[in-house]
Amino acid sequence: MKVFGTGSVSPVTRVVAYVVMILFTILTIGPLVWLFYSSFKLNSDIMQSTLGLPLHPTLENYARAWKLGQMGILLINSVIYTGVATAATVFLGVSTGYAFAKFHFRITAFLYFFILLGLLITVQSVLAPLFIVETRLGIADTRLGVIVPYVAFGLPVAIYLATSYVAGIPSSLEESAVIDGASYLRIFWSIILPVSRPVVATMTILTFLSNWNEFVLILVLTSRSSLRSLPVGINAFAGVFNVDYGLQFAALVIGTIPMIIFYIFFHERLAQGFAEGALKE
Repeated sequence: MKVFGTGSVSPVTRVVAYVVMILFTILTIGPLVWLFYSSFKLNSDIMQSTLGLPLHPTLENYARAWKLGQMGILLINSVIYTGVATAATVFLGVSTGYAFAKFHFRITAFLYFFILLGLLITVQSVLAPLFIVETRLGIADTRLGVIVPYVAFGLPVAIYLATSYVAGIPSSLEESAVIDGASYLRIFWSIILPVSRPVVATMTILTFLSNWNEFVLILVLTSRSSLRSLPVGINAFAGVFNVDYGLQFAALVIGTIPMIIFYIFFHERLAQGFAEGALKE
């Protein structure tokens, strides 16, 4: 198959494209570099020279931010919320996608499109009723009260991706397994899950990133600082320590580093998952 535009790009177009990409890279990475080296500067140095390099680098900002912001507890909470919610969302998404793609009943299409309506629901539109419901159920201001909405908001996208991918898996694989006496549960664990690894990886990464960066839900559904996550804890620095920019920058770096590490290790898997998912379509 011929790729559109292959061999027909003029030198001028190529130069312009490279210039645009270089500028975009600078605009993307530049603020991160500035944030990183500024976190090692004293607040007085930042006030004197905002863009200058640190003359006397110090780790004092990190030590103070970690202690004053209770970053250890916030980090543990973020790991718990993100890990549990991501695992539950991916498992339920793949299993539900398998059911929608391979089992056809009269109500299947209705249920599928009903779940996809969740893509149109924003977090802000359900905050008030969600808070009331959790209060009446007794799970407000608890970790369970945070994880359940995380899973609920992540499922529509996960189910959509899983259903589209599993629908492309040849039915002959399942038919052969059925002839050999395998149950549907066995087929799911031994065939569907292994074959669906690309979309599972994509779902995991997207859900992980969304849950890790989530701010509004946990801000509204929790009141105890011991239940807050890193994004909410970092936001507190802007109010309590609004004059100490070095402290704020250190807190931001602490919250950003896990995301950068995660992306460095899994960005290729994400691109591969999207590519294989597109080929399935």
